[in-house]
Amino acid sequence: MTKFRRIAIALALLAVILASMYVTRRNDMVTKRETIRAAWAQVNVVIERRADLIPNLVNTVEGYAAHEQTVFDSVTRAREALIAARTPQDRVAANSQLDGALGRLLMVAEAYPNLKANENFLELQDQLEGTENRIAVERRRYDEAVRAYNTYIGLFPNNLVASLAGFPRENDYFSAAPTAQAVPKVEFPPAQQ
Repeated sequence: MTKFRRIAIALALLAVILASMYVTRRNDMVTKRETIRAAWAQVNVVIERRADLIPNLVNTVEGYAAHEQTVFDSVTRAREALIAARTPQDRVAANSQLDGALGRLLMVAEAYPNLKANENFLELQDQLEGTENRIAVERRRYDEAVRAYNTYIGLFPNNLVASLAGFPRENDYFSAAPTAQAVPKVEFPPAQQ
């Protein structure tokens, strides 16, 4: 075997190894990106469930507390923003807005003892609580999928493959709203005599 032939075989072997590494890493990136998309779809499912429950909850509370119109309006606007949101960034922002509005709605509900005993309200509140737990779980799964993907494409030599194959970093993480840091203020109506 001539020296030229050995070099050609070595280069061909190196090319096959590099191509194999590229394909394997690119396929892993596709899998991780699809995991993010599936996790996002699941977040949307539970967010839509919550959006469907909200009109019933608002109507129930509204029957008892008709004078709290600003709270009902803010919940309605936040729900509409959530339904209209199309991108992950818009969904995250609208979801934060809805979290705050629902918190205010539930605070209004606390001020009405008869409402707190109403079966419809209790059932809706229970369903909403379960949905909120599902949302928290799905948000965590989504954030974990984004973190795993970003870590994977940031590692060497994956970062080279990611830049060559067009796999950008995902930055749509869920985070706590700035208002979540504040301690909730609980006020009780004055006692009736």
